[in-house]
Amino acid sequence: MALSQRTLEHLLEAEGSIRSALAVAARSEKPLVITQISKLLYDIEHMKEFENLMDTVEEQLSKD
Repeated sequence: MALSQRTLEHLLEAEGSIRSALAVAARSEKPLVITQISKLLYDIEHMKEFENLMDTVEEQLSKD
């Protein structure tokens, strides 16, 4: 089942905020903080891609 529109909207909003935090952190924080913020962005993106992949798999399984 695909992410609901509302969930996706909140994830996109969170991504924007995290990207802003990353931009500020890149100028003033230690590398560990920057790495952790980057991982948050990666995890959100990975979750969206994984959800799409699961939808494709479920679609193929339902055809069989």
